[in-house]
Parts: sequence; C-alpha cells; structure tokens
Amino acid sequence: MSTVEQNTDKLISDLKRVVRDSEELLQTTAGVVGEKAHDARERLAAALEIAKKTCHKIEEKTIETAKAADKTIREHPYQSIGLAFGIGLLIGVLVTRK
Repeated sequence: MSTVEQNTDKLISDLKRVVRDSEELLQTTAGVVGEKAHDARERLAAALEIAKKTCHKIEEKTIETAKAADKTIREHPYQSIGLAFGIGLLIGVLVTRK
C-alpha cells in the first residue's frame, strides 16, 4: 500500500470517527435547552452532513483512481515497469547524493 493510499485511508478513518463522535454528541446534548445549545446543535448537524458527503466523495475518488491506475498498468505493463524503475533510480540517486 502506498503512502498516498495510507494517508487517504487514515483521512477517511478520521472523518468517520469525527462523524461518529459528532452524532454521539448530538444525541447526548438533545435534552439541553437554550437558544445557544440549539444553534450549536444545528451548526454541528450541518457540519456533520458536509463531513459525511466529503468522506463519501473521497472514498469514491480513491476507488476511481485505483481502478484507473490498475487499468493503465494492465494496458501498458512494460512501460509501467520502466517508469517505476526510472523513478526509483532517480529517487535513489537523489537520496544518496551528498
């Protein structure tokens, strides 16, 4: 798994945790009265919906990108190997350079 995939997975996991915690907070504070508490719950609910949509979009985009990369690699296996080798060689040269 690449670093980008790991970061994306971590971001999605973090977003899901925030959504879950926010939903729990909304349920816990449902009995709290007052205009400020009501406004805060409404803002949190709106932010929660946006976070859910963003998380869903990120998941869809990640899957779409992975499928496109897989298709490209399967259509051009030798070019993919050559490109990976070249990038690895370049990184190796840059890392070992003094």
